[in-house]
Amino acid sequence: MWTWGIAALATAGVIVRPFDWPEAIWAVAGAVVLVVAGLLPIKDALAGVGKGTDVYLFLTGMMLLSEIAREEGLFDWMAAVATKRAKGSPQRLFLLVYLVGTVVTTFLSNDAAAVVLTPAVAAAVKTAKAKDPLPYLFICAFIANAASFVLPISNPANLVIYGAHMPPLLHWLPRFALPSLLSILATYAVLRISQRGALRDDKIEQDVEVPGLKSTGKLAGAGIAVTAVTLLVSSAFDIQLGLPTAICGVGTAAAVLILARSNPWNTVKSVSWAVLPLVAGLFVMVEALDKTGLIKMISDALHEAAQASATEAGWGAGVLIAFVCNIMNNLPAGLIAGSAVQSAHVSDRVTSAILIGVDIGPNLSVTGSLATILWLTALKREGVSVGAGKFLKLGVLVMPPALILALAGLFLVG
Repeated sequence: MWTWGIAALATAGVIVRPFDWPEAIWAVAGAVVLVVAGLLPIKDALAGVGKGTDVYLFLTGMMLLSEIAREEGLFDWMAAVATKRAKGSPQRLFLLVYLVGTVVTTFLSNDAAAVVLTPAVAAAVKTAKAKDPLPYLFICAFIANAASFVLPISNPANLVIYGAHMPPLLHWLPRFALPSLLSILATYAVLRISQRGALRDDKIEQDVEVPGLKSTGKLAGAGIAVTAVTLLVSSAFDIQLGLPTAICGVGTAAAVLILARSNPWNTVKSVSWAVLPLVAGLFVMVEALDKTGLIKMISDALHEAAQASATEAGWGAGVLIAFVCNIMNNLPAGLIAGSAVQSAHVSDRVTSAILIGVDIGPNLSVTGSLATILWLTALKREGVSVGAGKFLKLGVLVMPPALILALAGLFLVG
C-alpha cells in the first residue's frame, strides 16, 4: 500500500505541479523515495529506467529536429505559406492547420505534433495577426491524440501496448483505418463547432509576404522528411523506433549546424531535456507497481472479462483506460495496460480497444498524455498559457464522441 500511495502522490505532483515546480521533479522524487524507502530494489529501479530507452531515444531525436527547424526559420516559413493560402479566412486557416496536424501526427508521432507543429502554428497566428491564437493552438494538442493510431509510429504508447507483438503494418492499417478516420473527423467537427464564435469574430492578414527559406532551413525540412520515411520503414520491418529517430535527429542537427557554422551548445541548451527524467521516473513507478501484484490483478480481471465476452470486455476496458489516463497520464497507464494485456493473452479486438482508449482518452485533460505536456511546454516558450480548467471544458466536449465512434468503428470492422 505504501508503494501505491507514493506513486499516487508523485503522479498527483506531475499533474498539479505544486509550487509551480516542473513535472520531472515530482516523477523523479517519487522514484527516489520508492528506492530509499526500500520499497523497490535499486536494480529493479534501474531495470525500470532501462525499459524506457526506446522512448528516450525517440523523444531526443524529435526534440532536436524541432529545435533545429525552429532556429533555422523553417516554422516561420511554413507559417507564412499557410497564412497566405488561407486567403484571409480564419476558417480556412483552421482547416489547414488541422490537416497539417493530422499528417504530422500520422507520420512523425503525436509527440512530434506537440513539439514540431506547435511552434509553427504559433508563428502562423502571429503572422496572420489573429485576435485569439488558442483556437488554432488547441488543434496541435487534440489532433496529436486523435490521429495517434493511424500508424504504429503515430504514438510511442502504441509500442508500449503491443510490446514485442506489434502487428505488421499491413495488418494494422485495415484494423485501425476506420476507427482513426472517425476519431479524426469527430475531433475536427467538435473543435470547429466549439470555436466557431472565435473564428467568426477573427480577422487575419490576407497579403502575407513569404520570406525566403535559407539553405539550412531546407536541410532541416529534408531531415524531418527523411525521419518520417525512416520511421515508416522501421515500422514495416518491426524495428524499434527510438534509435532510428535519434540518429535522424542528431544527424540532421549536426548537418545543419555544420552548414550554418553555429555553436551546437545554443541548440542543446534550448531543448526541453526535463521530459526525459520525467519519463524515466514514470517507468520506475510502474516497475514498483508491478512488484506489488497490481498488474497481475488487472491481467486476471481482464482475462475473465474477455472470456465472458470479448466485445463487452473491449468496450469496458477501452472506456475505462481512457479516463484512467487522465488520472495518471497515458504513458504509465499504457505501460500497466500493456503488461496486463500481454499477460492476459486477450484477443486482438480487446487489445485494440485498449490502445484506442490509451490514445484518445488523454484528450480530456492537460495531464492525459506526454504529448499534451509537451504542448504546454511549447506554449510557454511562445508566451501562451492554458489553464487546466479551460482545457477540461473543451476536452469534455471533444474526447467522448471521438472515443465512442472509434470503438464502434473497431468493432464494426471486426
